[in-house]
Amino acid sequence: MAVYTHLGAGELAELISHYDVGQLVSAKGIAEGISNSNWLIETDRGRYILTMYERRIDIAELPFFLSLLDHLAAKGCPVPATIHDREGNAYRMIDGKAVALIEFLPGVSVDAPTASQAYAVGQALAAIHRASEDFTMTRENDLRPSNWKDLLEQCTADDMSAIDPDLPDIIAAHLPSLMSSWPTELPRGTIHADLFPDNVLLLDDKVSGLIDFYFSCSDFLAYDLAVTHVAWSFVGSDTGFSAEISEAILGGYQSVRQLSADEIAAMPLLAKGAAMRFIATRTFDWIDTPADALVTRKDPMDFVKRLQFYDESGLTAFAPLSQ
Repeated sequence: MAVYTHLGAGELAELISHYDVGQLVSAKGIAEGISNSNWLIETDRGRYILTMYERRIDIAELPFFLSLLDHLAAKGCPVPATIHDREGNAYRMIDGKAVALIEFLPGVSVDAPTASQAYAVGQALAAIHRASEDFTMTRENDLRPSNWKDLLEQCTADDMSAIDPDLPDIIAAHLPSLMSSWPTELPRGTIHADLFPDNVLLLDDKVSGLIDFYFSCSDFLAYDLAVTHVAWSFVGSDTGFSAEISEAILGGYQSVRQLSADEIAAMPLLAKGAAMRFIATRTFDWIDTPADALVTRKDPMDFVKRLQFYDESGLTAFAPLSQ
């Protein structure tokens, strides 16, 4: 989440007037994240999240994202349902950009999860995989290995070296082998694809909200687990791998959906790929983000260290799965 476009009080009030949510009281920009502009909206009836789609979002794909939220919410998953306007539209247009209003869910994101919280996250991830089995819409993953290559080719070696002198060589050493060995025959379904701690809301040890589904797509279910494992299993930004958190995430997931033998064998490769995906997007965004955008840049080197960890550890990082 971030704020790239600034909307005045009058513009926001006019927009909110098209929804049956009461009168606008306040709106606060949310700085976290990368791709979209977001505001916390408060009316005299409650709180909502307003999103303006800015980067990497094709408006033609919005029905997939918003319908998925409504599908999962109807299945009882802790996801925010879309607030439709009085005409039944799931989104509206402002100056050529799409905006959507969604439910505000209670809870907090944690930087240092407990094992119980990590177990609940694994369960929640598997639950949305199960709940979306009868979701009929599909969307190709536009951040698959070939897209990592495309993004990184738009970044010059000098630009990457300005982030870290070793970054160009590290990418060159790992990207070709990831692309050539990427699996093709694992179980597929609808995945979140970006389940970082800031996209999970917790109340004590219970997941109260899974948010920011705007990278969701149709891809390998085990890849979604790998993304979550890469995002949650490290302390801070270094290589402080937490075996306890790793085991909890994997255990929580498997308590709802058992991985196949092929999925287990592929986990180290999928985790390296997940790390490379975030190296690619964070490198591109670091270079491409406007200097005056209200957004916090994210360092791709955090995921270089995680890529190197998975490269060295192999299945050891996923030991509970092979027991």
